[in-house]
Amino acid sequence: MIKENQRIFNRLLVLIDMVIIFFSMPAAYVAKFKILSPTAVGRLPIGSYLRLMAMVVPVYVIIYFLCSVYDPKRTSRIKHECFSILKANVFGMGTLIIGIYVIIKDIDYARSVLGLFFFINVFVTMAFRVVLRKSLRYARKHGYNQKHILLVGYSDAAKAFIDRLVGNPQWGFKIFGILDDHREEGFEYRGVKVIGTLDMLTPILQDNDLEEVAITLSLEDYDFLEQAVKECEKQGVHTQFVPDYNKFIPSRAYTEDLFGLPLINIRYVPLANSGYAALKRAADFVGALFGIIITSPIMIVLAILVRLSSPGPIIFKQERVGLHNKPFNMFKFRSMRMQDDSEEKKGWTVKDDPRVTKVGKFLRRTSLDELPQLFNILVGDMSIIGPRPERPQFVEKFQEEIPRYMIKHQVRPGLTGWAQVNGLRGDTSIEERINHDIFYIENWTIGLDIKIFFMTFFTGFINKNAY
Repeated sequence: MIKENQRIFNRLLVLIDMVIIFFSMPAAYVAKFKILSPTAVGRLPIGSYLRLMAMVVPVYVIIYFLCSVYDPKRTSRIKHECFSILKANVFGMGTLIIGIYVIIKDIDYARSVLGLFFFINVFVTMAFRVVLRKSLRYARKHGYNQKHILLVGYSDAAKAFIDRLVGNPQWGFKIFGILDDHREEGFEYRGVKVIGTLDMLTPILQDNDLEEVAITLSLEDYDFLEQAVKECEKQGVHTQFVPDYNKFIPSRAYTEDLFGLPLINIRYVPLANSGYAALKRAADFVGALFGIIITSPIMIVLAILVRLSSPGPIIFKQERVGLHNKPFNMFKFRSMRMQDDSEEKKGWTVKDDPRVTKVGKFLRRTSLDELPQLFNILVGDMSIIGPRPERPQFVEKFQEEIPRYMIKHQVRPGLTGWAQVNGLRGDTSIEERINHDIFYIENWTIGLDIKIFFMTFFTGFINKNAY
């Protein structure tokens, strides 16, 4: 009964879209020739546009289907639905223009009417979907239009799934219960109870009108996975699989199709794409060259100050670990007095460190000691934006102590990064830095780089944790 109601709803939605598409054309005609240009001559009668719509409407509906306008939207965001509508109308308008002016070759149809048709159809369709979505979410939040779902297996994946459904009542999912072999019947998590063991799946599906089953088995119960899928499909129930792999893939998974074989990458790294990597490298080269030219007068002054502050070289070279775990020499203005290797490697710089010179304290606090790294960027050892590189001895230490630490070496290290603009510099949590670095690595875009670049000027240069 519920599935039949869903089909009726979908058909009604298609019908409403067809009505909106059809009447958007006469609305555009009236707007053009009755409101905007009432004295225009040489126009086709409105009947010509209505006859055209008899052919256009079915084409538009097909394009709507192809552009995922009718995909389930219960848990998706409204912006994604609006984007699908806009994309479908762009393709639809392109098809319409080609059909009229290239195939039929009828130049009497006014381009301004077609343009108005596009904007009216997009606006009305989006407005209708927004109102419909808000109405449905209100109804679901108050107990109507619910989907009943059964969870097969209690695991970390099941708890995360329940958290999301309970936290979003507007999605309209009512959890029927959990089947599990390791928890006693009656065990409860956030109001959802274990109602039986895994072998009760078949009778429960037969005796209850359930729309969906979410397989949330723990890894130790995956031998039941095949049986669960077969039984759900036998009963004609829509089945979802929520893999219990959060320990291994803590953020979004990136899947590929390897000639019909689904392939899940443990981590999605956009910069593994050669095109993206080349784009970022080009931006780094141009940015570093421009930066060197602009800051050269400042660097000359700082070089003189460093020379006068204490004996020793102006530029301090320190081995750091970079892309693919390869070491390189990172350049900085020297901010400490000269010391032997054993003293230099003794540990982090701390507040009021006696090794730091007066000029060095200013350079560190303002991050001006990092300016020579523009040359590291120019030669390709570093990037303008990326995780900060660390010394080999600390890499070895953190590699053993902090899970996922080495992921940061899948991209070039940076002069500044997401962790730094969020205040994670100096004597701050390494775990938090790594979490921010991994977020950057997995969510890299040119836009994020630009955001970090500008945030650096407001939060990254002067920092209380930079000693």
